[in-house]
Amino acid sequence: MATVCRLASQVEQRLLARNVVFDSFFSREATRLAEACREMSDRFLRGGRLLAFGRGPYATDAQHVSVEFVHPVIVGKRALPALDLSICFRPWLEAIVSPDDIVMGFGPPDGDVEVWSALDMAREKGAMTFALPGHEGDYSFFGETTDPFIHQELVEILYHTLWETVHVFFERRELGHDVGEAGFLYPFLGQEKQSTVDVMMEVANSILLKVNDDALLRRQAAHDEADQIGNAAIAMSERISAGGKLILFGNGGSATDANDWALDCFFPPPGYRPIPAVSLSLEPANITAIANDIGTEVIFLRQFIAQARAGDVAVGISTSGGSRNILATLEEARKRNILTVALLGYDGGEIKRRSLADFPIVVRSDYIPRIQEVQASIYHVIRETLEALCHGQS
Repeated sequence: MATVCRLASQVEQRLLARNVVFDSFFSREATRLAEACREMSDRFLRGGRLLAFGRGPYATDAQHVSVEFVHPVIVGKRALPALDLSICFRPWLEAIVSPDDIVMGFGPPDGDVEVWSALDMAREKGAMTFALPGHEGDYSFFGETTDPFIHQELVEILYHTLWETVHVFFERRELGHDVGEAGFLYPFLGQEKQSTVDVMMEVANSILLKVNDDALLRRQAAHDEADQIGNAAIAMSERISAGGKLILFGNGGSATDANDWALDCFFPPPGYRPIPAVSLSLEPANITAIANDIGTEVIFLRQFIAQARAGDVAVGISTSGGSRNILATLEEARKRNILTVALLGYDGGEIKRRSLADFPIVVRSDYIPRIQEVQASIYHVIRETLEALCHGQS
């Protein structure tokens, strides 16, 4: 019992420590980010695209930013052209980059020289560049944290706020001072004409409000879910130590989280040792074949049947808690008596109501970007905890 309590306390502390880093960064950077959003909107309206790339776990940030812009979570928002170039980013970028494009390069806290080189080339061709991190670019930062997981979470908040904020500039250009369906996100814009300076200040303040909402939600999760997170990590470590593996799956942005979590396990940052894991969301040929031949509801189930072994851990990620292909896979895991863990949003949805997860971990929000940001903190903290439990580190 003492060990469980100590572990829950560590989980809570690790979650709360992130808020300090994020508050410091965005308090300093909000105005620059607002200016970057305005420039992005200009480029999108001129026909530019968002081209993103990274290596290893940071390729999943490129996946995530691409799906956020192409398939927006707010009904009625436009699909914006974005591509993940990570698989072969330098030659692909050289072949397609144009002066109106926006190019994002992702990397670890100390940067990636190959990513920087590609960004330099794109900037020479007139593209707007984001070095995340880096020393050079139309937007760049460096040295905010040396922790690879906290760095990646900070970057996710950053590109979520870019995506959320760029739409308000579209709507101001197209509708004058009316922000249309984005009004619930940007109540400060109202119906009265404002100067550009006023709008920039208000957008910067809106970014800070989003970060504050994120901090409150992370604080709530630390208070409400620390015991559950710690107990889930203990149960997962027992399976891993006995030869099991993690099988992760999710849709859309949650797919990129499943991919990132798997990469953090088998291709960990310095100081960590590998943990066996697979992501069913990292298999486009399987996903598209199954979806085409049978249907989207079994894209993970079919793979799970092939991959799962006794002693494995099924980990479903769903912001709604009701994705049918997640439900079907967790049901199969239940039939096989395989340990189930679920990262959920809203009130936990059908997964929680039907008790399909041995350890449901719920981020109680109804806004997907904030849910995903806190879920990223949670699975990174689980990864940190598994390192200690599986490899005897404190």
